[in-house]
Parts: sequence; C-alpha cells; structure tokens
Amino acid sequence: MAHHYQDLIQLFDKTFSNTHNTRLIKGADEPIYLPASKECSYHQIVFARGYYASAFHEIAHWCHAGAKRRLLEDYGYWYVPDGRNEQQQAKFEQAEVIPQAIEWAFNVAAKRKFHVSADNLSGFQADTERFKLRVHQQVCHFVEHGFPKRAQQFIEVLSTFYHSTLPLTVELFQVDSTCHEIEYE
Repeated sequence: MAHHYQDLIQLFDKTFSNTHNTRLIKGADEPIYLPASKECSYHQIVFARGYYASAFHEIAHWCHAGAKRRLLEDYGYWYVPDGRNEQQQAKFEQAEVIPQAIEWAFNVAAKRKFHVSADNLSGFQADTERFKLRVHQQVCHFVEHGFPKRAQQFIEVLSTFYHSTLPLTVELFQVDSTCHEIEYE
C-alpha cells in the first residue's frame, strides 16, 4: 500500500481541524509547532519536506502535549539539534520516549516499518539499544493501559484508512536487535 503525506494531511485535518483548530502543514527543512496567532487563526503542526515519517513524529508530539503546551511555539520544549553532547543527548532521549512510542503505534496502524531515532548522527553516540527498549516498554504500556486520547483517535483513523486490525496488541511491537531496527510484523 502506498503511503502519501497528502493522505495524512487530509486524515489529520478531518479528525482535528474543527475540534482542536489545528492543521497539519507540509513545511521546509525543519519541523515546528506554531500556535494560532494574529498572523494565522489556527495552530500548525509543520512537518519537514513532505516526509511521511516527519508528519507522524510531529503529530505524536502534538498528541502528547497538554493544552497549555499547545499554546506555546514547539510546545515550549527544549531542543538542541544534531551534534548534542552526552548530557544533551540523555535529555533528548528522555523527552522522546513517549512521542516515539506514539509514532510507533501510528506506523503499525498504517502498516509501515518504524525506526527509533536517536537523531544525533554527528554528536555523542549513546546506547541506542537501551533507548529502543525504553520506547518499546512505553508503547507496550500504552497498548496495555491506553494511549493518550488524541493519539488513540488518530490510531483509529489510520487503522480504518489503511485497513489494519484493532485493537493494537503487544505482539505487533517487536524489537529486533540483530538488525538494529524496530518493525511491526
């Protein structure tokens, strides 16, 4: 099945534009979340260059952010780009566990492979296996105890659109340490 970012824009907008005044926008190089302002009457989740994976990742951050954070540019989160030192990378990974777990569920619902990303190619090389396991533990926790409300809504929308099976089960989320990536079956 083909995966096109235009589908994600339509699915997201149909699901959330009226209820949350939020739109998914194809952007340029860097993703960003922009709350509504004098210049734009709606909130914008801007994802990088039309990349499907970037859209999923940015939607996952939005699904995790609370109401107050959704009023702040980039949810008011700390971010240091690629090239982070050991302490910065640890902080980055701590902030990324939940969004990447949600992103993984989106990928399973859309029948796509998912790759955990430490996003620090030119900086400190942390133990990526440990980070992958933390993301795996988090997604399993969500499967067993429930995803955040907006994440669950979008999982259901994706599942309907891509004809995947719900409910999600822990068995759909496997860590393959031999090839150093995480995939759904």
